[in-house]
Amino acid sequence: MIFKSLVRRIVPESLIGTYHYLLARLAAAWFGHPSEKLIVIGVTGTNGKSTTVQFIGRLLEHAGHRVGWTTTVSLKIADREWANDQKMTMLGRFQTQRLLRKMVDAGCTHAIIETSSQGILQSRHVGINYDVAVFTNLTPEHIEAHGGFEQYKAAKSRLFANLAKSRRKTIAGVEVEKVIVVNLVDPHAEYFLSFKADRHGGFAIEDVGEAAVRLNTMPVIAKSVAYESGCTTFNLGNESMHLEPIGRFYLENALAAIAVVKQLGVEGEVLKHGVEALRAVPGRLEKIDEGQSFTVIVDYAPEPASLAALYETLHLIPHKRIIHVLGSTGGGRDVARRMVLGRMAAEHDDVVIVTNEDPYDDDPMLIINHVADAVEDAGKQAGVTLLRILDRQAAIDKAVTLAQDSDIVLITGKGSEPVMAVARGKKVQWDDRVAARDSLHKRYGRT
Repeated sequence: MIFKSLVRRIVPESLIGTYHYLLARLAAAWFGHPSEKLIVIGVTGTNGKSTTVQFIGRLLEHAGHRVGWTTTVSLKIADREWANDQKMTMLGRFQTQRLLRKMVDAGCTHAIIETSSQGILQSRHVGINYDVAVFTNLTPEHIEAHGGFEQYKAAKSRLFANLAKSRRKTIAGVEVEKVIVVNLVDPHAEYFLSFKADRHGGFAIEDVGEAAVRLNTMPVIAKSVAYESGCTTFNLGNESMHLEPIGRFYLENALAAIAVVKQLGVEGEVLKHGVEALRAVPGRLEKIDEGQSFTVIVDYAPEPASLAALYETLHLIPHKRIIHVLGSTGGGRDVARRMVLGRMAAEHDDVVIVTNEDPYDDDPMLIINHVADAVEDAGKQAGVTLLRILDRQAAIDKAVTLAQDSDIVLITGKGSEPVMAVARGKKVQWDDRVAARDSLHKRYGRT
């Protein structure tokens, strides 16, 4: 942190981009350009990146490959996986290159990298020779940090521009082609398909969308989709499949992963069995079950689009009330979304408990009030259907105490993150899943 602060003071703003670029090149050279020895898949978009990365990895593992990945949720090198506690979707340049080197040394054949717009702006993708670029979706998020939606979109596009100009690598005597895979129904699909690649693939639910005309490979289209019996069923061509995690967003992420691995040669029964072996990602619609008569769900959903998708899925789960614990992040990140989250919570939840999340250097009570004021303006009654509780554990305790048979206690904003970001760059240990279990144990008098 001291080094970074020093750099900011002594390097002119106009040269910061050059500094980041050169540092990325240095990192790649320092570790011997490990991406040249791996098939590298980059996943970008607003939502679904972490789940898509992990689904790609699991399907490749099912097909017999050794994989590594970097995501917001976790880091993985072959058989070893651990939580990402850095509060960074895309790790720093030297960290990423070090991980890629360790993947090579561990015998990995594939690396899947969650590639964020902020990481791209800081050239963290530079020095990585990507072979596959995946686009999940694009919604107005991180707009304040990027200076507008078009700038945000342009940052994402640099992954695809990088792919277009990167040279093909040869691994085990086989030349690796460049591939782009996109969500065909996203309004920006055609734009991301416009970048040069050897093959363009896509995925969608039911409708291929107009962007499909740009494809030169068969798209992955889910038909006859049904959400029932605690899972999602669908058809791919003549093949019937089921996906244990329920909900449209899990299905979209699975289709993205299927589209990628099909481009890499995974087909038939191996693919079908791999899909049916997929399980929910930690902190993504994760149920906390301690034998209680109501449902407790922990989900990341930090912004409006992901929260909307979550509410859509919750409607598939029978319930009486939704008691929602939420907050919003500080550090100058997307202040405007606080009010949007508040209005959405007021519309969909029966009881809303607004609490602390990741305040960074901001006043946590100020953030809480931003969200809660929007909840109250949208019709919830303070002290009855709207509560403001600063301490996050106390907020979760309250939600669990209020819950009755067949209610849903929903805890969003952090998912499986193992830390909370507070003032002066500090991170304190925190896990919503642990907190929820502690609350349940308190209610039922367990230790």
